[in-house]
Amino acid sequence: MPSASCDALLDDIEDIMSQEDPKPQDRHFSRKHVFPKVRKRNTQKYLEEEPRPPSDSTIPGIQKIWIRTWGCSHNNSDGEYMAGQLAAYGYKITENASDADLWLLNSCTVKNPAEDHFRNSIKKAQEENKKIVLAGCVPQAQPRQDYLKGLSIIGVQQIDRVVEVVEETIKGHSVRLLGQKKDNGKRLGGARLDLPKIRKNPLIEIISINTGCLNACTYCKTKHARGNLASYPIDELVERAKQSFQEGVCEIWLTSEDTGAYGRDIGTDLPTLLWKLVEVIPEGAMLRLGMTNPPYILEHLEEMAKILNHPRVYAFLHIPVQSASDSVLMDMKREYCVADFKRVVDFLKEKVPGITIATDIICGFPGETDQDFQETLKLVEEYKFPSLFINQFYPRPGTPAAKAEQVPAHVKKQRTKDLSRVFHSYNPYDHKIGERQQVLVTEESFDSKFYVAHNRFYEQVLVPKNPEFMGKMVEVDIYESGKHFLKGRPVSNTKIYTPSISKPLAKGEVSGLTKEFRNRFGNHPKPTSDSCAPTRRDSAYSRIGLRMSQRDSAVRVAAGLALIALLFAFLAIVYAYNKM
Repeated sequence: MPSASCDALLDDIEDIMSQEDPKPQDRHFSRKHVFPKVRKRNTQKYLEEEPRPPSDSTIPGIQKIWIRTWGCSHNNSDGEYMAGQLAAYGYKITENASDADLWLLNSCTVKNPAEDHFRNSIKKAQEENKKIVLAGCVPQAQPRQDYLKGLSIIGVQQIDRVVEVVEETIKGHSVRLLGQKKDNGKRLGGARLDLPKIRKNPLIEIISINTGCLNACTYCKTKHARGNLASYPIDELVERAKQSFQEGVCEIWLTSEDTGAYGRDIGTDLPTLLWKLVEVIPEGAMLRLGMTNPPYILEHLEEMAKILNHPRVYAFLHIPVQSASDSVLMDMKREYCVADFKRVVDFLKEKVPGITIATDIICGFPGETDQDFQETLKLVEEYKFPSLFINQFYPRPGTPAAKAEQVPAHVKKQRTKDLSRVFHSYNPYDHKIGERQQVLVTEESFDSKFYVAHNRFYEQVLVPKNPEFMGKMVEVDIYESGKHFLKGRPVSNTKIYTPSISKPLAKGEVSGLTKEFRNRFGNHPKPTSDSCAPTRRDSAYSRIGLRMSQRDSAVRVAAGLALIALLFAFLAIVYAYNKM
């Protein structure tokens, strides 16, 4: 309201009136000489025309949303949950970025290139005048970065509130939810596991068993975002697995920043969880374990070997070594030595014949000498890891390693090339040619020429694109091998086994719609892909109806307030008239 400058203080509201202003009795007299002109209304036209919302009005819940996720399987699971909640609320999830009204960008903070892609996507969205909501580890770890200013952020533990953040962003507001989930002061694993989700692959369920970790690695930015270890209770994880199988899932991935540390904060451990899970896995379905650091699996080697020998668990484990130099590992604060890593690998190779061990290596960590790097090369030559993730070191802002003296860029690049050359010098699958294997088919290859299956050791096996194979356990003869794959020919007259206990959901269909969620939003699980748009309109209209009923109530309240205001105005006029 504009301010007014006055020469004298006003003792009463009447002092605002000047001598020239009409008096109340004058206004009353004038009304007697005013005759209203009756205008005929075209009633038929009025009834036929539907009321239109104002041109600047925005009704959340009917827009198209494009979701982009970078990073690990944990991040992908978060993206699936956010997509499911938004679709259940009435929003349309689209794969066409240019067609979307809002971009939901789910980021990864592990390496600089991933954040660069994230930053570039924000810039592109702004250039195209898209609404933007940011998620993932980058904004959680550093929400005050300049390029994030004025943008809405949903924290990694707040994904169950994504609908609220998107709704407010659609209205033009900036919202930031970055808090932690707690129960009686104790940090929880995150949002509930029974929320609606849209699986990227309807045959694969990604379950986050815990968030955060117990380490303090000097190069890790993810710790700043995910925090300390917080595990989900075993019964919740088992229920989520059971629900997934009831929706046609045939493969479960367990994920977290460190699966080996699971349960240490709630008085249990990883083997206890795994034995409970294998009890509910249908015959033919499979379970894949996520990454575990050496210190925590050392305590459970015997039990882990038994579990990895179970027919419904892939004989596969991802154990990052990062370096074969103890001095480098100490600078990284990895809390183990190379001998510990070798003990784990040697034991599992002996007790689980054929097991696949995947590992990670960082090239050019601050302080790494040529001798340190040579030790790493020897480790790879000795174990010939079939799956090796080679990473050039990137200093992440705010980490201790970023403040240390850096290895020259050209040295890091050369070491990365040298390690890649050693990795490509051997073929880990040549000896498999001629074997007959059972493989589980779950997806299509990137070039769309084959279906992708995995054998008992989670080795990738390419099979012919026979639609009958998808989601099934098939027997194949291995006839060719490559650096990262095998090729299998289906055995003639072989029985195709269906592991799912029910038909899988359609691609884009919302899963996990609990009774509570249905009652809250009044909708049912429906496909959300572009091809299923007509069926989703009902959901969108139900959202609109819900909001319209809410607005009707608001209109009634506003009308009541207006009447009260008119009454006060009338009393003020009467009061002024009586004083004259």
